[in-house]
Amino acid sequence: MRILIANDDGIDAPGIALLRRAAARLTSDIWVVAPERKWTAASHHLSFDRDLTLTRRAEQVYALDGTPADCVVAAMTVLFRDGGRPDLVLSGVNDGRNAAEDAAYSGTLSIAREASFWNIPAIGFSRSKGGSAEEQDVTALAALIDALWQRGAAWQREGSFLSVNLPKELPAEIGLASIGRDKIAGAADIGADDGGRIVWRIRRGRPHTSRPGDENSFIDAGRIAIVRHCWSDGAPLDGGLAAELNAALAPGG
Repeated sequence: MRILIANDDGIDAPGIALLRRAAARLTSDIWVVAPERKWTAASHHLSFDRDLTLTRRAEQVYALDGTPADCVVAAMTVLFRDGGRPDLVLSGVNDGRNAAEDAAYSGTLSIAREASFWNIPAIGFSRSKGGSAEEQDVTALAALIDALWQRGAAWQREGSFLSVNLPKELPAEIGLASIGRDKIAGAADIGADDGGRIVWRIRRGRPHTSRPGDENSFIDAGRIAIVRHCWSDGAPLDGGLAAELNAALAPGG
């Protein structure tokens, strides 16, 4: 079993070290491609029109001077260009939860999404701040990855990937969560405003909005929250809309 690991907190982040230790319980064939630095809210940014550099840190471990999503592209188009693609892509463990609208902003989840574009099973892991990396955490995370892998038929489908939010304390009970609403970047701090030039900064933090059954409710209760995302399903429109639009736009409509 070949596993590719990436993250958005940087190759030296504690979360990726935890994930590597857990993955090593499942296989010895682990590849790591991670950004040289931390990216926050990088989303699915790809670095077109500039050279990128992969720097070998150790056997099968590379740092990339690009974005989190670039890491998967680098692996697939450079490192595995002659074959040997991974069986599973793991992303994280992100320093902080990824809930609700974070699915669009998160670099952690962009890695899993990019992997799904290549039809590779992928799981993005995030964790509430304050979690440890003790032996019990490694054991619990390894068991969770193995259990999800062994039950891949229940969640793997075209265009899909998993977002797994871990609580601070592991092991923990698992819950299948719904996607809630908890908008980050909902406020600004004004530094200066002279009428013609405004200096401002996006305020960090989230409102911690929660409703029963969503990711936040599970995380706050000390449970593992699992959500399946699928970009290929779309949101089908009512079949009659096209006819109504064509009629409205027809001459004399």
